[in-house]
Amino acid sequence: MPAIVSRRSSRLRLSGRGLLGAAVALLFASAPASAQTSTYEQLQTFSGLLSQIRLNYVDSVTTAHLVRGAIDGMLGSLDPHSYFLGGEDAGRLEAWRAGRLAATGIEVEEAEGVITVSSVYPRSPAANAGVAPGDRIVAIDDSTVAGLSGPKVQTLLIGEKGTRVRIKLERGSRLEPETVSVRVRNDDIRPVSVTVARTLPGDIGYVRLVEFLPESAREVQRAIDHVVHGHQGRLILDLRGNPGGAVIAAVEIASLFFPKGQVVFRVRGRRHDIAHDYLTEHDGDYKDLQLIVLIDEHSASASEALTGSLQDHDRALVLGRRSFGKALMQMPFPVPPNNDAVWLTVGYILTPNGRLIQRRYAGLTKEQYYDFAGRTGAAADTANVYHTDGGRPIRGGGGIEPDSVLPSPAALPVWWVAAADSGYLTTVADSVAGSLAAPMTQDVWASSPAEWRTRLMPPLLTRARSRLGIRGDVDSAAQARMARALASRVAEVRWGVDADDDLRLRSDADIAAALTLFPKAAALLHNGGH
Repeated sequence: MPAIVSRRSSRLRLSGRGLLGAAVALLFASAPASAQTSTYEQLQTFSGLLSQIRLNYVDSVTTAHLVRGAIDGMLGSLDPHSYFLGGEDAGRLEAWRAGRLAATGIEVEEAEGVITVSSVYPRSPAANAGVAPGDRIVAIDDSTVAGLSGPKVQTLLIGEKGTRVRIKLERGSRLEPETVSVRVRNDDIRPVSVTVARTLPGDIGYVRLVEFLPESAREVQRAIDHVVHGHQGRLILDLRGNPGGAVIAAVEIASLFFPKGQVVFRVRGRRHDIAHDYLTEHDGDYKDLQLIVLIDEHSASASEALTGSLQDHDRALVLGRRSFGKALMQMPFPVPPNNDAVWLTVGYILTPNGRLIQRRYAGLTKEQYYDFAGRTGAAADTANVYHTDGGRPIRGGGGIEPDSVLPSPAALPVWWVAAADSGYLTTVADSVAGSLAAPMTQDVWASSPAEWRTRLMPPLLTRARSRLGIRGDVDSAAQARMARALASRVAEVRWGVDADDDLRLRSDADIAAALTLFPKAAALLHNGGH
């Protein structure tokens, strides 16, 4: 069955027909007989152009180079998410999936014309090095990534366990960027869906879902059973930074919260066998649970399909920032004879009430398309007004707009990555962790943001200024975010991993906002008619 493709291109499954065979078959199958001559003429034009370039171009170029450029151009003319991988690169990604290669924990996408970090796996080498979503990758191992596709760059970020990759990053303004280089180790990083499950004050459950995998629904169900007491409690489902995954996993997770027979989402495509309505097959164990969903600009694909369904049916209150805006169904096709592979978009994902989450890409360059990530995009994308089951007006296009929009976190300076790579962050945090004494407890430390800044920021800024040669001028919002990150390291060193998670949850502004809005979530559940 087709899958909603995650932007994590390292999760490829390769099957289907060849590129040239598929392209010609689609062209001729859809074209009337009278148009076939014109198609052949176009192919003759391409062949003639190829010959002229090889014979007359000022520099010597290979046929392989020209054909690869033509392939990339052909796919780029379709949509921003169809792409081609050579056999060697596809094999490396398959080897990572099979556990034969390690990874840095970085996932990338093409954004604003450059390779951009889309997500960082929790507690991965990249996370420990200070790499963050939104960082732009300029070079890997001193070789520029300019002109490389996102999937190609992804293959450069995996390798043998223990090997290191040197990454040059940009952060901040595109016109006046700050740059830094960091060495990140490849380590065993195996995909899991639920990374945090806790019971928050007020007997409110919290589950963070970072990816949609085949076992995701079981992981989510086990997590909810652990953190929520009874099937009529309250839950925060955190989809921030979740790039998507398998369509069946999204349906199965939605089924936990809906009654039997509820439409989760619909798929529509040019091929009749692609069109399908996904419905729940049984009553969910948590159909009476009060639910709040957190999203942000890095929530994409299956995350958006699930969120849109919950929003359409008034089943959850959605908080955060506008989602990425990707709702294309893609399928992989192998390309013989070299085990190459192409991913082609074959369908659109629609929410139950007919909203198209996908941002507009026709008439836009790839740079323009990615520049609208997390924003509405073209005005026409949100011109149509739809209504939830309870009658609330909502708009389609350009991603999912939250019911309650929350401010974005403060940006970190680029030298933060250099400080992490140099070990300054852990040095400062570990020193403070070793100096903590009674009456300081885990609970007191987790509740003392003023103490974090007083103890952690002066030694960090002093060290960064003297060792990195920077001014270290940081506004109060960025300082608060840095102090929180250092404080979580202190908690982990002093009291363990659970203390780290506890501090991060307590000090998360989005979660704090969610805790105050459960009366609205309860009202949606009541008015939705479940």
